[in-house]
Amino acid sequence: MPTSSTSPDSSASAEVSLQLVWLRSDLRVHDNTALAAAAERGPVVVVVTPCYPQWRQHGHGANKLDFLRRGLHVLQQALAGYHIPLKVIDCDTFAEIPEVLAALCASLNVAALHFNDEYAINEQIRDAAVRRRLADLDIRLHHYTDMIAFAPGELLTGKGDYYGVFTPFSKRWHKDLVARRLKLAPAPGVQATPLDPHGQAIQGDAIPPLPHDLPVPVDASLWPAGEDAAQERLERFMTFRARRYHEQRDLPATRGTSELSAYLALGMISARQCYAAVLAENGSLSDGDVGLTAWVNELIWREFYQHILIGFPRVNRHRPFQRHTEALAWRDDDAGFDAWCEGRTGYPLVDAAMRQLTSTGWMHNRLRMVTAMFLTKHLLIDWRRGEAFFMEHLVDGELGANNGGWQWAASTGTDAAPYFRIFNPTTQGERFDKDAEFIASLVPELSSLPAKRRHQPSDEDRHACGYPRPIVDHKAARLRALDAFKALSKGN
Repeated sequence: MPTSSTSPDSSASAEVSLQLVWLRSDLRVHDNTALAAAAERGPVVVVVTPCYPQWRQHGHGANKLDFLRRGLHVLQQALAGYHIPLKVIDCDTFAEIPEVLAALCASLNVAALHFNDEYAINEQIRDAAVRRRLADLDIRLHHYTDMIAFAPGELLTGKGDYYGVFTPFSKRWHKDLVARRLKLAPAPGVQATPLDPHGQAIQGDAIPPLPHDLPVPVDASLWPAGEDAAQERLERFMTFRARRYHEQRDLPATRGTSELSAYLALGMISARQCYAAVLAENGSLSDGDVGLTAWVNELIWREFYQHILIGFPRVNRHRPFQRHTEALAWRDDDAGFDAWCEGRTGYPLVDAAMRQLTSTGWMHNRLRMVTAMFLTKHLLIDWRRGEAFFMEHLVDGELGANNGGWQWAASTGTDAAPYFRIFNPTTQGERFDKDAEFIASLVPELSSLPAKRRHQPSDEDRHACGYPRPIVDHKAARLRALDAFKALSKGN
């Protein structure tokens, strides 16, 4: 839905009102609010601003950037089927975008710019600068709520504050939800090729290659890019796994999740499309099949974290949501951090999970909690180091969800796990990877052992398999973490 517009529409009476659509984390043609709204007003040109160096400053690594680049190629091909050219502004930083966008608008005689809102603080600053620059040119600007159902500020507590706890937010979300918020936007019609002010057909631009100094990304076949690939994953999930989601989502050896997080992060599929699939199967987002409603709950968590970015901007700036945890005495332990990163902590489930991340660009959600809690509680290492390592490797890295998950595990965030909740990684493995299949697949040095011994290899097993001893004792580490949090409570 449109949220506001600025500048008078000086070209409203023009015979041809060229509409420029700026796509960012919404790389799709179907159910794209900004694209649909622009197509209703006149011929459309789409522009993207990859800004690879800026993404790298924000911590994104080769896996996310390669997925982005491949997604842009797929998007360009899809838009061509509608005669919509894709212009590419290849700049290094967000700070450059207002001026180059203004120049593009001037060169094409653009009547209006359309985009879907983003909520991280740097993106908010960028968009405000674009708004000011285009106002100078009397170019009308339209922005829309698209990635979430409710714009930040629409759902507030009785005191008028942003929700800082998920459950009441979710209840309010369901209570206030009406059908129009989930209505899918139509794809644009096939248009005549748009012309520039000189009467020449507007041509698309080449997608820039990735920076040459990036590490080699994971196998692209693990993450085929584009909205068709996303729709295929959604259909496969709904057909085979969705109704058992609540039973299988915590089992890393089973493909029990939707595997759509990377596509949602770059908007190759919308949350609305996911909700529509659930409604087609279940008729409700809040009642009925427990597997489907459990998955809907996870989608609402993603929206909740976008509201947190706006309502509590300190989390954008590497600050804890829980202010009193600023004083927590984190340990400097580079050797422990390296062992965690490289999957050689001596705890099989932790090591398997970390190797999954570095080899595939993704980690199962249950394991994200286990590994994050191991780093922050067992090793008492600052959550921000782990958050950054995840962002560097995740193909689905996104500030709201990644920050929210890390702060939850570290007991510094919204709905934070109580500081005394410290997962035992061995019993977590025995519970959720009962036969140690996942461990065997990613820690092959243990694969010859019986399942029970894969979870708890003896010193003799470790020596024979070349697998390290635990870098920290669970009981001792737990007591150390409890003491650190208790000291924090006393100090405040």
